[in-house]
Amino acid sequence: MALSNEAILSALRSVVDPDLGQDIVSLGFVKNLRVAGGRVAFDLELTTPACPVKEQLQRQCEEAVRALGGVSEVAVTLSARVRGQAAAAGQGNPAPGVRNIIAVGAGKGGVGKSTVAVNLAIALLQEGARVGLMDADVYGPSIPKMLGDVRPPTGADQNHIDPNVAYGLKTISMGLLLDPDRPMIVRGPIVHTIVRQFLGDVQWGELDYLIVDLPPGTGDVALSLAQSAPVTGAVVVSTPQDVALIDVQKAVSMFRTLKIPVLGLVENMSYYRCPACGNEDQIFGHGGARAWAERQKIPFLGEVPLHASVAVGGDAGKPALEDERTPEHVSEAFRACARELARHVSMAVHARPAQPLIQIQGL
Repeated sequence: MALSNEAILSALRSVVDPDLGQDIVSLGFVKNLRVAGGRVAFDLELTTPACPVKEQLQRQCEEAVRALGGVSEVAVTLSARVRGQAAAAGQGNPAPGVRNIIAVGAGKGGVGKSTVAVNLAIALLQEGARVGLMDADVYGPSIPKMLGDVRPPTGADQNHIDPNVAYGLKTISMGLLLDPDRPMIVRGPIVHTIVRQFLGDVQWGELDYLIVDLPPGTGDVALSLAQSAPVTGAVVVSTPQDVALIDVQKAVSMFRTLKIPVLGLVENMSYYRCPACGNEDQIFGHGGARAWAERQKIPFLGEVPLHASVAVGGDAGKPALEDERTPEHVSEAFRACARELARHVSMAVHARPAQPLIQIQGL
C-alpha cells in the first residue's frame, strides 16, 4: 500500500515538543512533506535555531516515520522560524521588525551583566539567529569597548540611524554618540526619549532577538523600555553570594511590576577551574542563585565560571565567544545559557503571543 501524507502526519503526531507540550503537527512544525515510493522527506521548522532539543526531535521524527510499513528512507531537514512577542494592535510598536526584545538586568553593579548580555547575543547569533544588541545603560555604556567598536554610527538623518555591526551583531550605544570623557547627566524624560529613539530610529531591520543591556538597579530605563515596546522577557544576572541575591529580588520584583516575564537567572562567576589541575574553587560561594531561583520558581539558565580571559577579552574588545583564549568550559557555559534562554523565549511567546504595552499608574 502506498504511503499517504495522512498516515505520515498521523505518525508524527506522536512527537511532542517537550517545552510547548503539543505535538509537532498541531504546532505547524512539519513543512514541505514529500513522498516518493518508500522515501519520505520533510522540513521540521522549530521556533528557534538555538533549540536545545532539536537533535532529539529530529531523531524522534525519523523513528516515528520508519515505524510505518513501506518506508525505506526518511530525510528530516531542520529549519527555524522564531516566533515573536508582537505588540497588541494599536499600541504603536516602534521596532516592528524585531520579533523579541529581551532585557538583561541586575539588581546591582559588578556582577558581569554586560559581559553576559554580549555573550548571550553572540551565542544566539552563532546558532543562526538574527540578533541585535542595544546598550541601554545610558549612564555607563560599556558595550562599545567590549565589542572593540567605537565608531560613530551613520545614517541618512538624525531620525534614521544605521547600527554599527561588530562580530555580526547590530549594535547601538550612547558610547558611540558621546565623547567618552563626557558624563551623561540627564533627567528621566530624556532617558525615555533615548530609549524610544534607540528602538524606533535605529534601522534594526528584521531581528529574531534584540538583547537590551539595562543599567544596574531599578531605575528609569527599564520602565521606559516596558512602556515603549513589547518586551518578551528579562534575564537577571547575579553572582552566588547572598548579598547579591538580595538585590536580585529587587530586580525581579521590578520586572514583575512592569509585567515583564522573568525568563531566567544566570549565576555569573559561579566557580573557578584551575587550568593546571582542574580543581574547582568556589571563590564567591556556589549554587546560591540556582537555589534562590528554585525557591522563587524562576527558570535557572545556567552557571558561568570565573576566568581571567573573559575580563581580558572584554577589555580588549574581544568577547569570550570570539576569543580563542577562552577555555571550552567557559564558552560552553555561555552557549548553554543562550540555548536555555531561547527555549524559554519560545515558551513565553507560545503562552502569551500578544500583550498590550503597559500603563502603570503612579510610575
